[in-house]
Amino acid sequence: MPETHIPSVAVAAASSVSINVTGDFLGTGSQRAGFVLLVAFLGSWIFIRTSARLIRDPKVTWWPGSVETKGGLHIHHLVWGICTVLITGFLSFALRPGSPGLEILAAFFGIGTGLTLDEFALWLRLQDVYWANEGRESVDAVIVAAVFGALVVVGLAPLDLGGAGSKAALAIAVAIPVAYCSVCALKGKLVAALCGVFIPVVGVVGAIRLARPHSLWARRFYREGSKKLERARARCDRVDRRRQRFLNLIAGAPSEPDPVAAPEPQPKA
Repeated sequence: MPETHIPSVAVAAASSVSINVTGDFLGTGSQRAGFVLLVAFLGSWIFIRTSARLIRDPKVTWWPGSVETKGGLHIHHLVWGICTVLITGFLSFALRPGSPGLEILAAFFGIGTGLTLDEFALWLRLQDVYWANEGRESVDAVIVAAVFGALVVVGLAPLDLGGAGSKAALAIAVAIPVAYCSVCALKGKLVAALCGVFIPVVGVVGAIRLARPHSLWARRFYREGSKKLERARARCDRVDRRRQRFLNLIAGAPSEPDPVAAPEPQPKA
């Protein structure tokens, strides 16, 4: 009777998949260290971003607030992150520890990375834009780093060339992913380009779909007033609104205007 065999087949298939996943996932020390680093990175970022939101909230008076010296110097948390990354990076190279020392250093390295990347926009622009629109670059950096780290930890290989035999096949196997990932980047879809290196279908879909209206691809191939450019702008507006709502939810809404760029010094007469 087919009704009785279908569940047993499904259970057997699910069992085999779970055995394969648990046998390969986190099967090496380096992979376990990468997993610990990723979890610590996300945990430290969530903590410090939540802390910053509590500091900004006037209703929260019990939170300790930011760190300042007696002279009034505000010490940004990226300072602690940089110090942590430098120390743990040096120790990992100098000591080359095994387990569990490797995982402990990975955890502290991840914590430092989360503190540092949370203020990525600050060390990119050398201005305190944490709560400005430009500060969203920090959240973008965290998302890109988290996606890249997760793809590496789960064992996905970039440009998997395991089945390539001859030199011609190897060249084609490299050229095709490079082509669609490059198109994604030219269309302004950097996250899709990064994911496409590991997951080909993401890169292919990103390369086929419309470019972002301010990308190099749109400026070169979409004429002003064309229907394609109008569709690209409409789609970009929809995506950006959803993205802003999502980022406001996880990182807090910007509350300060972007800083005005300093005027360039005039040459002396």
